[in-house]
Amino acid sequence: MIKSSSRLGQMKGAVGQIQMSFGMIFSIILIIFFLAFAFYAIRIFLNTQNEAQIGKFINDLQTDIDRIWGGSVESSEEQEYFLPKKISSVCFVDGEENMIFYPIGSSSIESAKINNIDLYSITQNENPFCIEVIKGKLRLTLVKEFGGNGLVSIMG
Repeated sequence: MIKSSSRLGQMKGAVGQIQMSFGMIFSIILIIFFLAFAFYAIRIFLNTQNEAQIGKFINDLQTDIDRIWGGSVESSEEQEYFLPKKISSVCFVDGEENMIFYPIGSSSIESAKINNIDLYSITQNENPFCIEVIKGKLRLTLVKEFGGNGLVSIMG
């Protein structure tokens, strides 16, 4: 009888160990799930931030061009804009959507239409005319001359 009761005690201990292992495995699965969800949420947030930065660049560039275009004097201004580091260059092309981001697919916003720019003079020698983005910074010179058609030219 003594042997059977010690055997019964061993079986109860084994069942307790299995339940503890299941609880630990379940906890590890939950931790992995929460970490995966946190990384996914951070990734979505960073993508949203990049898209907002691109949208701000497009808006700021159009505002600066409109201000120079609407002015009554000749103008030449150097401007600096900030873009996500995934974008290596901004290109101006002769087309409906006249500004594109390179490499293609580096953003969900792949192109935009910029008004009041002189596409003929910008793309006369090079089509597309690309300006390199260095460490997230883009430097452009916006030029309006009286002898031309009143539109703004862009130089890198």
